[in-house]
Amino acid sequence: MTASKISIGPNAIARSALSRRALLALLGGGAAVALVAPPSRAADTTKQVTLYRDPGCGCCENYIGYLRQNGFDVTVKSASPDAISAMSRKAGIPSDLAGCHTAFVDGYVVDGLVPVAAIQKLLKDRASLKGITLAGMPPGAPGMMGAKQGKLTVFAIPKHGKPAAFMTF
Repeated sequence: MTASKISIGPNAIARSALSRRALLALLGGGAAVALVAPPSRAADTTKQVTLYRDPGCGCCENYIGYLRQNGFDVTVKSASPDAISAMSRKAGIPSDLAGCHTAFVDGYVVDGLVPVAAIQKLLKDRASLKGITLAGMPPGAPGMMGAKQGKLTVFAIPKHGKPAAFMTF
């Protein structure tokens, strides 16, 4: 580039200074945005859980603590046992496989005292299911007192068809 093609004068210098100021503002603003912007979904290691429970159920309180200790962000909502049963059935959980509370995480229903390993597998595999359930309130399940008596079977609730074993603990 030759000197004859370069325009030098007070306006050119002012435009150049404005450009530098704009660039610095953008860079500073970009850094601020990077500091306050939420992390991407891929980097998000916590999962939001909404759990409906009977406020008088102690195992539910223990289970909520168990989920939180394992990195889940749990929102707790109180409901009557009848309301929880109706919610569970509406979500596709057969009454004979229902647990004491009903939770929803990332589009799935998780009913009962399901171990975190089963929830993590469900979320990782992105299974084409309505959700998973651990029937009843078996001793030794997460949140329940007592020693485990036999195997705990978590059932997969398909969108169509019959429930089947998902994982055994």
